[in-house]
Amino acid sequence: MNFQWFKDIVLGGEHLSSGAMIAHTVFVLAIVIAAGIALSKIKIKGVSIGVTWILFTGIAAGHFNMGFDAATLHFIKEFGLILFVFSIGLQVGPGFFSSLKRGGVTLMGLATAVIVLGALTTYVIHLVTGESLTTMVGVMSGAVTNTPGLGAAQQAYADTAGAADETISLGYAVAYPLGVVGIIFTMIALRYIFRVDYSKENEGLAAISHESSPAHRYSVEFTNRMLEGRTIAYVRELINRQFVISRIMHGDGSITMADGDSRLSSGDRLRVICSTEDSEAILAFFGRPIEMTADEWGASAMQSTPLVSRRILITRHAINGKKFSDLRLRTRYGINITRVNRAGVDLIPYQGMELQVGDKVMVVGPEAAVAETEKVLGNSLKKLREPNIMPMFVGIALGVLLGSIPLMNIPQPVKLGLAGGPLIVAILIGRFGPHFHMVTYTTMSASLMLREIGLAMFLAAVGIGAGDGFIDAIAGGGYRWIGYGVIITVLPLLLVAFIARLKFKMNYYTLMGLMAGSMTDPPALGYANHTAGNDMPAVSYATVYPVVMFLRVLVAQMMVLFAV
Repeated sequence: MNFQWFKDIVLGGEHLSSGAMIAHTVFVLAIVIAAGIALSKIKIKGVSIGVTWILFTGIAAGHFNMGFDAATLHFIKEFGLILFVFSIGLQVGPGFFSSLKRGGVTLMGLATAVIVLGALTTYVIHLVTGESLTTMVGVMSGAVTNTPGLGAAQQAYADTAGAADETISLGYAVAYPLGVVGIIFTMIALRYIFRVDYSKENEGLAAISHESSPAHRYSVEFTNRMLEGRTIAYVRELINRQFVISRIMHGDGSITMADGDSRLSSGDRLRVICSTEDSEAILAFFGRPIEMTADEWGASAMQSTPLVSRRILITRHAINGKKFSDLRLRTRYGINITRVNRAGVDLIPYQGMELQVGDKVMVVGPEAAVAETEKVLGNSLKKLREPNIMPMFVGIALGVLLGSIPLMNIPQPVKLGLAGGPLIVAILIGRFGPHFHMVTYTTMSASLMLREIGLAMFLAAVGIGAGDGFIDAIAGGGYRWIGYGVIITVLPLLLVAFIARLKFKMNYYTLMGLMAGSMTDPPALGYANHTAGNDMPAVSYATVYPVVMFLRVLVAQMMVLFAV
């Protein structure tokens, strides 16, 4: 039997038809990704480098001539990266700008320090070893896993010298794999150096993230005679803290709905919803905390219309971007909204809060009124199963345009690139999309699938591209570049991590995102997200990524121009 068809699918070749070449491309890509994911299950002393194995299976495939044409490889790499960073941007968009207020300037300053230290380390190695500075720029780009920096360096050299320098790309290819692994292993090493306790990190995370502060319910007996007869609206303005009073139990045992016009009397029992950090001050202001069960608050024998509480899912697109003040639910239906659950976190509602499709709101009121509110908000799981892919592709198109805009010319244009542009647009859509009634909601599983597919495509393409000539470069003296790259990767990260942790008391999850973002490294971010189990690494990654991408390109060009 003739097995030539099998050889063509596995090894490819220029003699193949376009259909067979497509089959070869898809086959190799699938095998590389599948093998890498299978190897990612391997753990040594409980530690795994995860999907980074895809990079190494790709290098093996490229080494054994299983690659394909450069244009296709480049497309797969860039499109995979776009999918990955765009999904990250949508994920962190709602909390991105609040994160800037919580230390974004510090994060960007530390990321800039990583870049400057990396460039200084590169230059010192050049002086000590006598290695060409242009080659060292390639090694640096690989060590910090920054492909746009590599492209900028190659272009600047070709335009200035009138010829290409292959050692730039070879240095990049040799240093890149251990650059990825070096970042991840530095994260692991810091976990042991700082003796990170994840339970304490989670507690610290709640303290530094206002939007992550969960809403809790408390019962309190009103005893503050200075506020006797005052309305809840007056007290809220006086305290100047976010809280909700959902129900009031009066002295006769009757329970009524509370609103801003409700007046407080001594002996009233209040159902208060507020954040943990505000609870002590708020409860002390009203009176003394007491113990009451949910059943005691749910109904009373003296009530003619028992109150019910129900979580309602917002699924009507017309509600997306609306504020509570626009809906006037309390006035129209006589109900209270006590909590809003967004992406698994309970938030305290307020009149100016903008609602998004996918939010879950806790509604308290008479059963008939709650049912009417349910009709207004939607509460249809079926609608949430329908993917909203139009905003994604519109965002990618706008991101590509933004990433292609020349920001500076020194002498070559500095751009955000095909990663930075889509990331920024995704952040803006994630944050401001509801303003324009743009529905960006997607299920957690669908978002995770999109992100992981993009990352897998990117890693496979980078590995396949680096595999051809990888061994020859190492045997020809490039093995030294591996050591140089490890130093460039690890030294700046360690120095900045110690400053961030010891001086700024940075949360470990945020620190991992800072490290991945300062190296513009998606695999490291994938590892950080998996380790943290929350979106804090992604938030800090997205906070520093645009500035880092710009500076990486700028530094690579400036160093090449200085060398030439």
